[in-house]
Amino acid sequence: MAVKIRLARKGRKKLAFYHIVVADSRSPRDGRYIEKIGSYNPITNPATIELDFDKALGWLQNGALPTDTCRAILSYKGVLMKKHLLEGVKKGAFDEAEAIKRFEEWIKQNEAKIEAKKSNLEKSQDDELGKRLSVEKRVNEARAAKLAKRNADLAAKAAAGEKAEAIAEEAAPAEETAQSPASEETASEPVAEDKPQE
Repeated sequence: MAVKIRLARKGRKKLAFYHIVVADSRSPRDGRYIEKIGSYNPITNPATIELDFDKALGWLQNGALPTDTCRAILSYKGVLMKKHLLEGVKKGAFDEAEAIKRFEEWIKQNEAKIEAKKSNLEKSQDDELGKRLSVEKRVNEARAAKLAKRNADLAAKAAAGEKAEAIAEEAAPAEETAQSPASEETASEPVAEDKPQE
């Protein structure tokens, strides 16, 4: 029986969440497993990994084979590094104190990389937010300028309309005075009647 360390998919559609399990290679992906040793959430950035370090190391030492994704997860958390160092101790390449020292150095380097990635992500998010705010500010300024221009045009049209009305009002009394004498003349003239000829 081949025992594998692999992922069992949980979570709903398009929001995958995985359990890291130790299972018989013949059992289905989401079926029976021997032991659950952690969880993996790839949706967060960086991915959230919870792992029982000692159980994972014990299963690896007993011959469990990780899948490619689980191998990457175990490598990221340092389980494979610890296994490698413990094998070096068994072979007599160095003692256990040296192995612990090397592992702690590796952990510090790995944590520094993770922190650098997190800070870069936060910085990029801040930069993206700043860019979006500057774009929105420019759009708002353009809208404000457009509204100011439109209001100025409306005010100019209203002023022109008022001037036209004033001119029309001034012209209307002059026209009335010009038309009234003509009408009086036509009214005062005697109408010539046709006289029958004799």
